[in-house]
Amino acid sequence: MRTETDWIDLGTCVSPEGHFVWGLHEPSFRTLNLREEDLILSLGQTPRGESRTNAANFPPGDVVENGADPIFEVANPFPFRGTTYIGKAWADATAADPTRIAIASPLKVSLEKAIKRALGSSVESVEQIFAHLPDPLRLALATTSTDPDDLKRLARISCQFILDPKGAKPIGLVHAPDAQGRLRPRIFNHRLYEAVANNPYLPVTYKEAMILRPGVQGDSEIVGQWRASGSHIFEYLRRNSYIPWGHYAANMAHDAVRYAIGDLTSVDIQGLRHLYYQRTYVRLAQALELQPPVGRQGVSAPALETLRQNIVKTLQQGGRTDFSATLWGWNYGFDYAPSGYRLHASHQQIHQQFALIPEYVPATSGGSPLSKPSFSSGDMIQSFVERYYRRTGADFFTCYEKAVSSNQRMDGRRNRPSGLQVYADKRVILFVPKAQTSQWELQLMPLEPVGNIVEAEEPMRRSLDRGLLVAMRILTSMGATMVTVFEYSKRFNRLESNQRLLYVFLPRLPESPGAFSEAQLRWINGHYPEDFALACRLRLEAALKEE
Repeated sequence: MRTETDWIDLGTCVSPEGHFVWGLHEPSFRTLNLREEDLILSLGQTPRGESRTNAANFPPGDVVENGADPIFEVANPFPFRGTTYIGKAWADATAADPTRIAIASPLKVSLEKAIKRALGSSVESVEQIFAHLPDPLRLALATTSTDPDDLKRLARISCQFILDPKGAKPIGLVHAPDAQGRLRPRIFNHRLYEAVANNPYLPVTYKEAMILRPGVQGDSEIVGQWRASGSHIFEYLRRNSYIPWGHYAANMAHDAVRYAIGDLTSVDIQGLRHLYYQRTYVRLAQALELQPPVGRQGVSAPALETLRQNIVKTLQQGGRTDFSATLWGWNYGFDYAPSGYRLHASHQQIHQQFALIPEYVPATSGGSPLSKPSFSSGDMIQSFVERYYRRTGADFFTCYEKAVSSNQRMDGRRNRPSGLQVYADKRVILFVPKAQTSQWELQLMPLEPVGNIVEAEEPMRRSLDRGLLVAMRILTSMGATMVTVFEYSKRFNRLESNQRLLYVFLPRLPESPGAFSEAQLRWINGHYPEDFALACRLRLEAALKEE
């Protein structure tokens, strides 16, 4: 006999009674501060000459958030379409003025008129021409110019700098109160500011003042750090995140500038990932009431592995935690269209983001309280592999690995390469999926039944890190400038499952913006996967040599 809520695990927002069901996250948490150094720097001055520093970014102890912004979680009516997250604060502001839900009309652009306005004043200077350029042309120049002088002029148009005594270079930004009374950089054109600050050809002194120096983008606390062999990375806490319960961002620091994969070293990728492993293991240790590391210092690689082993042992003995899955992602690359459309989510040079996902979220159905599973993308794979086993009696990932290794071309040609493998070591394989959802998609998979980073021993983690860097070097060497990377992972409490950890690389190509076909999950491609695998392998040797 059906109970009132036995449908909830179907993952839909429509109840049998004809009600919508949704969850509401109301986050509150304590973050252990693992940062080792205080790096208090000047961010500039107020209009009154008062100093503005980044002290808020370097809290002396742990960070306590008693009430972060609530986040609604709404499953799609059709569960294979995913889940929507709505920030309550953002939604409330929009509800007060629904007309703000609009895209501004394109600006009228006439370069001829703009130049005439500049030169008509009898001041024939490049500065005047730049000052009168229409915004779309400025934005196009900010994203495409390789001339540092162009970019410095655009930077000076976008915001108000404080210059050194000689007036030669910026040393900070003028900070002024915003509408809420908070001191913020005085920015005249936010789109232009972001576009020019993210252009690799902008001189480093401008980049540091505008976007790289800790604190210039806000007061997000720095709660972790990595320093090794010229690499320097900060771990920021994003309290009021679009990810419920907050997320963390590992950002290359202001003194380790990395705007391209060609600049990223193996030590950098080790550090970016170490901060992910460290934060995940520390949070789980706290939740499982294990002895966590002391504050204000990082966790060494050997100590981190010991901590991971203790977590695994506790889980095997029945230990439970409210947070049961990881979320990790990497948006690489940045671009703006002259029309104002942002083409990718990345900013502040190379960075990666990560969080933990709860097992359940308090929910409501027809006014009645209940609890529903919280969405994790890895659950979709878990559900599928369980169905696959029930139908076939075979382990899906074992079959998947075998299919990759014994692949045959779809066109039947025997005089062309048929392999899908791009790179492999003893523990992982990087390959082209048979059905690519991006024209240049790659996947990275363990060759062992490792379902998440808690199950990954240190050698496996090193192989995964190496595979991530190799994949990105290959894709960027082929011309990819915007790539989304994320992981599908198994819940920590699914100990009996053979679900494997899977990393997916999805380059955004210039003429593949996505349209109705992609919205229907109909992916359009113009090459055989075997040929793309070959193209990647041709770049492999160079990718393995670069450091």
